[in-house]
Amino acid sequence: MLANAHAQVAEIQRSRLLAGAVAAVDELGYEATTVAQITARARISRRTFYELFENREECLAAVLQDTVAAVQRELAAAGVADLGWRERLRVGLWTVLGFLDAEPALARVCVVQALRGSGLVQRTREDVLARLTKLVDEGRSQGKRASARSPLTAEGLVGAGFAIVYARLSRSERLCTRELHGELMGMILLPYLGVATARREQARPVPAGASQRSTRRVRAPRAGDPLEGVQMRMTYRTARVLQVIAQAPGASNRLIAEQAGISDQGQISKLLARLERLGLLSNSGAGHAKGEPNVWQLTARGERVARGLGMGAVEGRRAA
Repeated sequence: MLANAHAQVAEIQRSRLLAGAVAAVDELGYEATTVAQITARARISRRTFYELFENREECLAAVLQDTVAAVQRELAAAGVADLGWRERLRVGLWTVLGFLDAEPALARVCVVQALRGSGLVQRTREDVLARLTKLVDEGRSQGKRASARSPLTAEGLVGAGFAIVYARLSRSERLCTRELHGELMGMILLPYLGVATARREQARPVPAGASQRSTRRVRAPRAGDPLEGVQMRMTYRTARVLQVIAQAPGASNRLIAEQAGISDQGQISKLLARLERLGLLSNSGAGHAKGEPNVWQLTARGERVARGLGMGAVEGRRAA
């Protein structure tokens, strides 16, 4: 349980830092973004940043990698692996464009600002383009006409498609998924399957079942942050205190301190008071004013945070 809470806190802190990086880079640009600006927007300390990332470059590369992973999950949900080349392109392109259209800030960071990156950021970007090029190059297996094409054809098509998306995002325009999808598909199919097929593709409706799915997505990369709207930094000590109260509602200051491993009674009193001000805890005891112990319980908001930290005791107590 302790290891689970610790890992969950680390994941929340990482998620907040990635969101802070997206906000900072989108607002200031890649070159002007510093670790201090990322941590300020994430409300996470510099010390915690360096516990999770070696430097700014690694953090920004993680934004790209998490975005790629999110898109891959959507592609898997769309079942593209079971489709032929042409249909994989159609559904895959719709999914990618829809994702970028629904996440404009993230799209600008990954497509526009990533070009200004170096090292790990650049290698991550190049890996994504190489995967896309490999998929398009499978078009050379689509018949005699297609087999005559050079591998450079796919590289040129991916580069052209990227340039079109880049130009729109750099002007802060929405991608208009429906409009771009047919045009880009036609452009890709033209050298492999000919003019007639390309024109028919441009006129086809969007992929079946995809029109709603591509706009219903979890916000990346801050998905699942249970501290959304709570003005505080989450530390392992804070999470442990919430966990103790979740497992032992009605606990006193002394019991909470013992279970959370906090020896200083002044520190535990300050932390509990702060969590109470934030609306995460309530105290139904008489308090020290009458010489009686405090009685701490999670509020509904506190239970939401506790559930987000993976504290199963809250769910069990609710269900009892």
